[in-house]
Amino acid sequence: MKQPVKMHVTYRPKPGKEEELLALIRKHGPALQSTGLIVGGPAVIYRATDKRSGEKFFIETFAWRDEEAPEAAHQMPEVMAVWEPMTPILAGMQLAVVEELSAQA
Repeated sequence: MKQPVKMHVTYRPKPGKEEELLALIRKHGPALQSTGLIVGGPAVIYRATDKRSGEKFFIETFAWRDEEAPEAAHQMPEVMAVWEPMTPILAGMQLAVVEELSAQA
């Protein structure tokens, strides 16, 4: 059985592009959900501030339905309509697959 892939995505906007990027991130989860690419509920978005530099950025967490879903997303117009305008306003993006670890007794 295929397993969901939990993601933690960090979006770093170019200066002055924070709100424009946030508007696109808010569309991202619904686009993924409407195409059946994510499971386990809606994507969760966080606004973050680096305590040392003061840099503001965004974090999004969600679970792809399986490891093939990210590649399938490139074929979905609903998703590409969000991804394509993101590129010019991003200073950086980090895609991390996360794995929950249980506390050891």
